[in-house]
Amino acid sequence: MTLRSSDHLIDLLARTARQDRAAFAVLYKATSAKLMGICWHILARRDLAEECLQEVYVKIWERAGDYDAAKASPIAWMAAIARNRALDDARRRQIGIVENGSEMEEIAANLPHPLETMEQSDELKRLLSCLNGLEDDKREMVLLAYYRGMTREALAARFNRPTATIKTWLHRSLAQLKGCLAA
Repeated sequence: MTLRSSDHLIDLLARTARQDRAAFAVLYKATSAKLMGICWHILARRDLAEECLQEVYVKIWERAGDYDAAKASPIAWMAAIARNRALDDARRRQIGIVENGSEMEEIAANLPHPLETMEQSDELKRLLSCLNGLEDDKREMVLLAYYRGMTREALAARFNRPTATIKTWLHRSLAQLKGCLAA
């Protein structure tokens, strides 16, 4: 997202924090497809993803005032809420979180439909470029952890490494991505 669209989402979140229903409706329209994609990829069922998405927006409505632009972009903050809610739902329902499919091509094939705006497309290109800067195994690990919802323990088993090593690698990889995206 460009600074302008990010600023627009920040404004919508601020207005939502003041219980502005119109702003919340615009926020929903602008972000629901992306958040639905996150829920659907983790829960693997549309009905469960739709239910999860409702819970996500209830939480966004209730916690919009907690958003801090200094810590994350608006879409990253909302995506984290969606991911965490979907993972909680998957665990509560004992849904097997997708943990197979070692090839990045499989992950890429399951991405949501093409992005609608050029601004989002440019942001995605930057992210993909930064992801390609990671070592192959680190890139796969980041995608499995943050896109597929794989636990650190499952990653440790998959990569035949201690859980602490996986946590360190993920932390360093995310720091590298953050630095690349900020450049």
